[in-house]
Amino acid sequence: MKILLLNGSPHERGCTATALLELAGSLERQGVETELLHVGVKPVADCSGCGVCAGAGLCVFDDAVNELLERLDEFAGLVVGSPVYYAGPTGAVTSFLNRLFYAGSRRMAGKLGAAVVSCRRAGATAALDRLYKYFTISNMVLVGSQYWPMVHGSTPDEARADVEGMQIMRTLGENMAWLLRERQAGREAAVRPAAYELRVTMSFHH
Repeated sequence: MKILLLNGSPHERGCTATALLELAGSLERQGVETELLHVGVKPVADCSGCGVCAGAGLCVFDDAVNELLERLDEFAGLVVGSPVYYAGPTGAVTSFLNRLFYAGSRRMAGKLGAAVVSCRRAGATAALDRLYKYFTISNMVLVGSQYWPMVHGSTPDEARADVEGMQIMRTLGENMAWLLRERQAGREAAVRPAAYELRVTMSFHH
């Protein structure tokens, strides 16, 4: 069982990473392996809507998104972390997720999904809502905590001083580990995964 932690902050060891590492510690104490992937500071191409990935399963822009698509089956869940930029996640992580989910949405089904945000003061719930949308339209299992998963502070030390925020991260890890154990027990009991109807879409025009 492995959970991917995606750090969408330009700062590899900033407040967002601080929150994700607290969560990782909680998971690893319960025997769940984690991997931290930093989106980085290089420009990330957004989805061009070309549709090539529908057949190829990979994006025409060959970068870290494709690297993750090729490894997607290794992970039982995905946690996306981002600082809050104008009440939303960073443009880089949004572009990354746009392409990852457009190309790999069907392979996300049944995986655990969670989001973590960091901010100085406000805008966190709006940013979380934006990130949750990827999970809730991809048949993923959204994992919650005792409160919205956010930390406050302008520096890693300030984020660590947010004792409630740190506890929320640990509780999120507890819930993810518990759900992974539940899923493993279901497999051992031969519980079948969800069977989906052939998808129907509408464009709302005459």
